[in-house]
Amino acid sequence: MKTLFKVTKLQSCKVAKLSNKSIFFTLFSIFFTLISFAQQQDSTKVNSLDEVLVSAVRVTTKTPVTFSNMDKKEIKFRNLGQDIPVLMNYLPSVVTTSDAGGGIGYTGIRVRGSDATRVNVTINGIPYNDAESQGTFWVNMPDFASSVESLQLQRGVGTSTNGSGAFGASLNMLTDSYATKATGEISSSFGSFNSNKNTVKFSTGLMNDHFELAGRLSTIKSDGYVDRASSDLKSYFLQGTYVGKTTLIKALVFGGTQKTYQAWNGIDGETLNTNRTYNSAGEYKDELGNIRYYDNETDNYNQDHYQLHWSESISDKWSTNLAFHYTKGKGYFENYKYDEPIAGYGPIESTKMVENDLGELVPGTDLIRQKWLDNDFYGTTFSAKYKDEKLDVIVGGAWNKYEGDHYGKVIWARNSANSELGDHYYDDFSTKTDGNIFAKANYQFTDQLSFYGDLQYRRVRYQANSAETGLVDDTFNFFNPKAGLNYAFNEKNTLYFSYARANREPNRTDYEGGNVKPEKLNDFELGWRFNSEKFQLNSNVYYMGYKDQLILTGRLDDVGNPIRSNTDKSYRLGLEVDATIALSEKFTLRPNFTLSSNKNVDLAVDGEFYGTTKIAYSPEVIAGNVIVYKPIERLYISLLQKYVGEQYMNNIELPSAKLADYFVNDLNVSYEIRPNAIFKSITITGMVNNILDKKYVSNGAMWDIYPYYYPQAGINFLAGLTLKF
Repeated sequence: MKTLFKVTKLQSCKVAKLSNKSIFFTLFSIFFTLISFAQQQDSTKVNSLDEVLVSAVRVTTKTPVTFSNMDKKEIKFRNLGQDIPVLMNYLPSVVTTSDAGGGIGYTGIRVRGSDATRVNVTINGIPYNDAESQGTFWVNMPDFASSVESLQLQRGVGTSTNGSGAFGASLNMLTDSYATKATGEISSSFGSFNSNKNTVKFSTGLMNDHFELAGRLSTIKSDGYVDRASSDLKSYFLQGTYVGKTTLIKALVFGGTQKTYQAWNGIDGETLNTNRTYNSAGEYKDELGNIRYYDNETDNYNQDHYQLHWSESISDKWSTNLAFHYTKGKGYFENYKYDEPIAGYGPIESTKMVENDLGELVPGTDLIRQKWLDNDFYGTTFSAKYKDEKLDVIVGGAWNKYEGDHYGKVIWARNSANSELGDHYYDDFSTKTDGNIFAKANYQFTDQLSFYGDLQYRRVRYQANSAETGLVDDTFNFFNPKAGLNYAFNEKNTLYFSYARANREPNRTDYEGGNVKPEKLNDFELGWRFNSEKFQLNSNVYYMGYKDQLILTGRLDDVGNPIRSNTDKSYRLGLEVDATIALSEKFTLRPNFTLSSNKNVDLAVDGEFYGTTKIAYSPEVIAGNVIVYKPIERLYISLLQKYVGEQYMNNIELPSAKLADYFVNDLNVSYEIRPNAIFKSITITGMVNNILDKKYVSNGAMWDIYPYYYPQAGINFLAGLTLKF
């Protein structure tokens, strides 16, 4: 919701909007129609067909793609209210940050130096990235981790089958599988900064061996580490499942409501040393010159998702998946603007004179504004899979459409006339249509050698019009081929090589910068996997060569969106290594590290040439480690470590733009009790973050030549109790 864009309405693009209720009832009428059809078939229960939902976007060790997996068991040990990016912090090449400093509220993730707009995210194969900004806003789905069965992070281009192309990684999430027996779960956690999470989950189990209804309700609240960086988050998840011998049908409704106090301004270097938690958001002077803070400088957003999936195993060799989806999002952020020039705010009048950005005296006033986004995103994905002893083929595609209303309101002004409450000072509309078809195959030439091929054609049309972007009516046609070889020397050693081509369209903020081009990527991956009973190793070398890469400049626009610009040539070259080492039955190590070189070639900025420079927000060293000690059955003590090397916040290597490296340690303890009555299990979990109280900064921005920082919390804790019955 941070990216509320200002656009002018395209009269030619007005499309009848779908209401929440009509979509809801349409999906469920289809759901029960499919159930009626499925009941005519042999309905003997199978263990699971869930993997069919994500088969088009996931890979295995037989695929020449670099990836990491996390399952529900690993997630639950640290799931105490922090966002999914924070839970993924210890994966290879991952860097995470939190605006509020404590991992609750707005959080961000970068993979191989690429920001969240370049990480392709899907939920059950359905695109989640915002179609217009291309970002992912986890704050809109609080506690979604409690409904995730597993996730897979593919680094590099990956499969990126549906949605925007991946230029850093693909993150594919699978929601909860069905339960065969009735279950219930209550979990609560609390911690530093008045943080607390409460979650209730249930499942009916398979009724009559075929039907299951499951759901979750969650609330999360936190004051945040940064001043006034509070979060008030609510979410829900409801899933109906039909299971037959060859059929899996799922209807899902999930979403969330969030209210967060804004904390994306950052602080300057002097304030970082004297008052790390200072937050300038909402600050203004009253008529007597006293500094005050507006108590509703907040971001407010509601997002509801509807998904319907039908997976069918037609035979031992053929299976299909068909899905429909709809997302409704609506909300606003509110700002107190002190001495704001009234130009552009409609009929407001004022006799007060204030200074504008050019130093000119113009009419102005104090005012409170809201910027609204009201959008609809809907479409379908489909695939068919054929598999025999040697050949594994998936063909499919997707069609999605985004429609977004953007408008602004002035709800109060100190010195004004001729304005009415509820008037819009801009009222705009934009659309985006995205369709693709693909075919991918894995062929086993011999017992040792297999070939992987993937062809995708994607067509995108984006329309918008505003003072910032001008008239936009762009159509892109992208062809994205991928190919690779996988060679198994023996049961323990596998070598793979792959090439992938990716293309991406600009996002809304890119158009505001003008003269924007789509970006292109050639990704080469060479990897080695070793797998034995006590030692697993994954290592790979990658080279990602870009044409017209849209690199972060370090600057932000007036609503906190990162500003990017094209650089003609650039590359990322790196080595990634991760391992799992079982030292004994009680001790396990899981280290990983990334060494990389990330460069702009012959960089030119505003007509000035800087030669070869480092790409912004791309540390050359990233390392993580998890040490797990299991002294007794069901007691786990984990030390989680993360090192992120120094990085620049712009691309011209300005000394003041350098972020220092940091090394952070967290301690996680989890103990499960299995009583003989009432509860199936009682799990006590504790998390002490930053146990060495490191004063560090994980992110920042540049206002011209002046750096601003986002400090992260010192030592803090979370503790939780989960009851299952």
